[in-house]
Amino acid sequence: MLVYKVFYKNFELKKGEFIGMLIERRKDLRGKTKIESGLRWAKLAFREKVKDEQAIFVVPYELKLDIQTKWIVKKGIFTKEEILSMGTLMN
Repeated sequence: MLVYKVFYKNFELKKGEFIGMLIERRKDLRGKTKIESGLRWAKLAFREKVKDEQAIFVVPYELKLDIQTKWIVKKGIFTKEEILSMGTLMN
């Protein structure tokens, strides 16, 4: 399972601020790299949360699902607040 941590470039603090997470359900990235696919999706999903969607960036990684975490695939998009309340997916 491919997961994207989504960040927003905070130019004042010179760092990325975590804004959410995307769970990639598609096996086909439609001819795009992991970064291109995730970035396009992140801009669509989180553009209302940021001033400039061009400042959004993603960090992809593989997540191994088990019986207790299979439910996250159905939702697909998680905000920062949802992730922080779950705690376990940020590690």
